[in-house]
Amino acid sequence: MGKKRRGRDRQMTCSGCGRSVPRTKAVSYDRRSKFSSDLKNKEEDIFIFSQSTDYYCISCAKHRGITQKKKEQLARRRERF
Repeated sequence: MGKKRRGRDRQMTCSGCGRSVPRTKAVSYDRRSKFSSDLKNKEEDIFIFSQSTDYYCISCAKHRGITQKKKEQLARRRERF
């Protein structure tokens, strides 16, 4: 019979080229940023962490090397456990 039909997938916009891609085909990439509140006084630094998720089409993910980074991240997680 083939694949199970799930209905229409939600369209995501590629962060690299702007192409609209179904969510099942899009590659998600979590980006973490670290901000400091005060750069002059190092004793009283307060760090703020923020996380944003970017979605890329397969061609942009291959070009930017995101697929390789995700493979390395998964390998590190397997080593830990």
